[in-house]
Amino acid sequence: MKADLPTLTKLSWDRLREAVAARTATPYGRELAENLLPGLPPAELEDSFSRTEEVVHGGDIGLRGIREVRPLLERIEDGNMLEGTEILEIAWTFQEAGAVKRRLSSGDRPALAAVAAGMAGFDGVLRLVREQLDREGNVRDGATPKLREIRRRLNPLRGNIRERLQRILDSRASAVQEPIITQRRDRYVIPVKASFQAQVPGIVLDSSDSGATVFVEPQSVVGLNNELALLQLEERDEVRRILIGLGQRLAFEPGVAATLQAVGVLDLAGAGAALANDWNLVRPGFTDEVVELTGLRHPFVDNCVPNDLRLDPELRLLVVTGPNAGGKTVLIKALGLAALMASAGLFVAVRPGSSPKLPRFRELLIDIGDEQSIEASLSTYAAHLVNLKRIAEEAAPDVLVLIDELGSGTDPAEGAALSQAILEEVLRRGSLGLVTTHLGPLKVFAAETAGLENAAMKFDVDSLSPTFELTRGQPGRSYALAIAERLGLPGTLLERAEEVLGPEGERLEGLLETLEQQREELGEQLAEARTAEEEAVAEAAILREQIERLRTREEQLLADAAEQADRLLEKTMRQARDLQRAAGSGGEQRSDALRQLQELRHEHRSRARRARPAQKPAAPKLGPGARVRVESYGAEGQVLEVRDSGIVVQLGLLRVTVAREDVELLAEETARHQQQALPATGPTALEEELDLRGERVDEGLEQLRDYLLEAHALKKTPVRILHGKGTGALRDAVRRELGGDPRVQSFADAPPYEGGHGVTVVNLSV
Repeated sequence: MKADLPTLTKLSWDRLREAVAARTATPYGRELAENLLPGLPPAELEDSFSRTEEVVHGGDIGLRGIREVRPLLERIEDGNMLEGTEILEIAWTFQEAGAVKRRLSSGDRPALAAVAAGMAGFDGVLRLVREQLDREGNVRDGATPKLREIRRRLNPLRGNIRERLQRILDSRASAVQEPIITQRRDRYVIPVKASFQAQVPGIVLDSSDSGATVFVEPQSVVGLNNELALLQLEERDEVRRILIGLGQRLAFEPGVAATLQAVGVLDLAGAGAALANDWNLVRPGFTDEVVELTGLRHPFVDNCVPNDLRLDPELRLLVVTGPNAGGKTVLIKALGLAALMASAGLFVAVRPGSSPKLPRFRELLIDIGDEQSIEASLSTYAAHLVNLKRIAEEAAPDVLVLIDELGSGTDPAEGAALSQAILEEVLRRGSLGLVTTHLGPLKVFAAETAGLENAAMKFDVDSLSPTFELTRGQPGRSYALAIAERLGLPGTLLERAEEVLGPEGERLEGLLETLEQQREELGEQLAEARTAEEEAVAEAAILREQIERLRTREEQLLADAAEQADRLLEKTMRQARDLQRAAGSGGEQRSDALRQLQELRHEHRSRARRARPAQKPAAPKLGPGARVRVESYGAEGQVLEVRDSGIVVQLGLLRVTVAREDVELLAEETARHQQQALPATGPTALEEELDLRGERVDEGLEQLRDYLLEAHALKKTPVRILHGKGTGALRDAVRRELGGDPRVQSFADAPPYEGGHGVTVVNLSV
């Protein structure tokens, strides 16, 4: 987004940059923050948002140990030598940068890791620094072989010199001022009384301020001091060479500039995250021609009242009216600053948890006049016209327009006419924006023009104070007469003002007052409706919880019932198996077992009837042998077969296939079916047929064996086995079982009208 310097100044951009810079941890991030500008390319914007969001959710990056080393590096590049402590300062910064790189590369913050990937590691040069310098910045003895050899000779030489000087002090105690060994001009000397100087032959290198003491280099150590001086010069030169080499290695290490730049980018992301946490900012999203900011507020206004703001292709310009100091200018500046912050990669000041949306504005055009000088009134209005001219000429769909106090500073009638023309041009060019004004004609224009909407900043007349709340859909009132009345202006003045205002103005103010009252009433009703809705939601939640408890209880009861039924079924089946084995024997035991088996069956059926609710008699089904009437033939007959394609019916000598809906079961068949469906009230005899349709082969054969055992014991023959046609698998299995049973004399298909191939008639030996 392009914005000129006056625009940035009026929207407090410098204060924003200071707020970001104050939250940086390094001079590199501070420098980026102090030069922060809107207008990042889309890809860089998304990267900036992602980095900031990762710091918000993942915590601080840890850049406090990184220091400003660029001046030191520049000194090295200019050929200067750094002290060991200065080299350590560079090394520590590189070490911290490497640690940041490793932490981010091994973490789960991809946007930050992408920046860290461009940083160098510096492991080699840091190892060299540790080998050649100690923690205080002194060059180690073993930094190079030459330095090791020099220092190996220096220490014994110093010891030898001190030893000789100590002997002189002991032997010439009367001539010595103090029994100490010191240095002058980097040479070892002893303090001698000036009057006894002749007793200590040597070179005088210094004297005290009083002249009473001279510092003498005894003749016996002159040669040793000379040798020491030469070794120290060699040591100095070797140390300088080492320090220069380390500095050059650090300064010209590959990736230094990229690393420091990356540190700045990471630091700026951390500062943006700190700002977001401190100010409760939210990451914005970008859309086409839609501004949607829920709970928008100005971050520099204490206790700023948040307002919801939406602009879109159907509503491009919002015309805000209301009393002075009601918050109109704050609202405009809040929108402008939010657009700038989003364009610079910063989060925006809206309600936490909301999803702010802004277009990718190419430019921000504003006309906000903060000056209120009488002397500058003419030039101020001229400046307004210059700004408005530029806005009218450069407005476009990707340009955000903000105009404060449109039409002020000139004749109201002419100002309203010119302002309307400007709004028409801005609207025609498709810009989105906010406009504030006090002009009544612009309120009417906004109410009658598509793409514009009136809005007002609310004002509490009783307390003579604004509420700073934005109300959309109606223009605002100036409250000038109401405020004047509350302040105690004489009634005669107020009456005269109303006369001057005229009936049209009075009607307009009355209409606006009525609209405000109606809006407040609707707001109260809406609040009551929302309260009722919340109560209903709470009650529904309670009901859902109760239903869930009932369902859980029901499931528990069903589970208990199923477990009890399983136990009962297992017991019944065990008894039945024992009785069947007994029935297979002869004599009185067999007869008694069969009797008990019948009683067990009767008890089981009675228990089943008690366990389930009474059911209506099953509807009669069409099956082989049923008597029906065929309406299309006007005749009655017997069903031979039921097929998917229709019902096969024998009508006298004629066999026909008719549709199912053309067949009506005769009344006597229905009665017979219902009579058969009535539950038995006493011991039930063995049925003459066994229905195995729908059973699996193994289960069906088990039922067949039990049935044949009982039928043979009760001398029941013939019997019918209903297995259906289907695939024939069950029928074949039944007939194989019948063929191998010695109790079966013969078996065959039932007659066609009694089921045909779907039924097997079995004759048992009795």
